Amino acid sequence: MFTRGIEVKTPGQLKKMRQAGLVVARTLTALREHVVAGVTTGELDAIARELLAEAGATSSFLGYGARWGTPFPAVTCISTNDEIVHGIPGERVLADGDLVSVDFGAILDGWHGDAARTFTVGQVSPEHAELSRVTEEAMWAGIGAARLGGRIGDIGAAIEASIVAAGSYGIVREYTGHGIGSQMHMEPDVPNWGRKGRGAKIVEGMALAIEPMATLGTEDTVELDDEWTVVTADESWASHWENTITVTRQGLWVLTLEDGGEAELTARGLPFGPL
Repeated sequence: MFTRGIEVKTPGQLKKMRQAGLVVARTLTALREHVVAGVTTGELDAIARELLAEAGATSSFLGYGARWGTPFPAVTCISTNDEIVHGIPGERVLADGDLVSVDFGAILDGWHGDAARTFTVGQVSPEHAELSRVTEEAMWAGIGAARLGGRIGDIGAAIEASIVAAGSYGIVREYTGHGIGSQMHMEPDVPNWGRKGRGAKIVEGMALAIEPMATLGTEDTVELDDEWTVVTADESWASHWENTITVTRQGLWVLTLEDGGEAELTARGLPFGPL
């Protein structure tokens, strides 16, 4: 069902999304062990393809964009160092000290799950480790701001406030979070900045991908000639964290974490509300 252009899922449909989300969560957990120096980003993508097949799922990313341009050629987006999002896996060899953002989406029984994690390779600098921590914390601030009857702007305002409070970081504005369900990208957009009380109302059955992207420099971006990879204009490093969530009458449910987000939500004093 759609309400003002936003897809509202039934409890049964959200449970199907949870199954897709579990494929995403388990694949990202498995990939973490392989993000080491000497591995290529293409090898990581091959592992993700195998895990998708084993789960009986298909990719949200592979072939995406074919209707209007160059189709995405992989099942993961792997963005390293100054790459923000949409990096194409290939021959790049990971090195000690790299910061690697892996974005992954799966379709199961027609429903999507989408999440991203920033991984570190070996010993990273304190500055780069802190960038990832700040971005992850901003994601949780955004998740924690979602509540029934609230507004999408509440999420963006919380993300922005979290990053600004942490120090001098760029908040990427050109790329946002989004609604998700029977398609990967749906209404509403979920910006990583904003004003409380603005935007679409959050209602039962809405599913959102919340995904802050922060940089050590400015927010300005450049798309490379491959028509996908987005890098920072000033070559500063970037981090990207994302989870798919829904808000129930009981609380928050993170569809792309194996425990549904229970540990993080409980630690933050937030209500955990699985269906």
